[in-house]
Amino acid sequence: FGKIVEDTGELLPEGQRENRFASRYINRVTNRKNLEASNELFIQLVQEAHKRNIRVILDGVFNHTGREFFAGQSYCGVAEEGESGKILGLYILHPNNVGRCGHICNASYAVTSRCRGLHIGKMLVQDCIRQAHDIGFKILQFNAVVATNTHARKLYERIGFQQLGMIPKGFRMKNGNYEDICPYYIEV
Repeated sequence: FGKIVEDTGELLPEGQRENRFASRYINRVTNRKNLEASNELFIQLVQEAHKRNIRVILDGVFNHTGREFFAGQSYCGVAEEGESGKILGLYILHPNNVGRCGHICNASYAVTSRCRGLHIGKMLVQDCIRQAHDIGFKILQFNAVVATNTHARKLYERIGFQQLGMIPKGFRMKNGNYEDICPYYIEV
């Protein structure tokens, strides 16, 4: 469970769409106390994945700080609980590719286990679609939705995402078995 401990700063000025001009956003995603709260949320997410026999593999080079990571995203969304500020879930939004495919974005989501079934994921995905549109992306694409993740797949389909097909054995589980993955997209 995480908590935004320090939530100070200014929102984006009217008409501005770039998070680098919003000191409140920068504080939320770069403040050490806030990052530690997010780390706790991520630890819980990994533990939940392990309970479901899902192996978590981080594909990236981690020679940067959390501040650079979050500041480098096109947008970071956080769902928090009223006055307590406890983090219920979060997402990161970024380009899926560059160049002629730079209009396609991708996102990653996390929801705390205690909030499952409360439609936090739905709210995060819907907010992500709005933010992607406002930033100027044209398509939101999910590259690797595990076929057995029926809750996520049903949510995406209810919102209007289209499945692009299926990639056999595209995701390696914690136990070494492979599961099919289903790419999804929606025009934003």
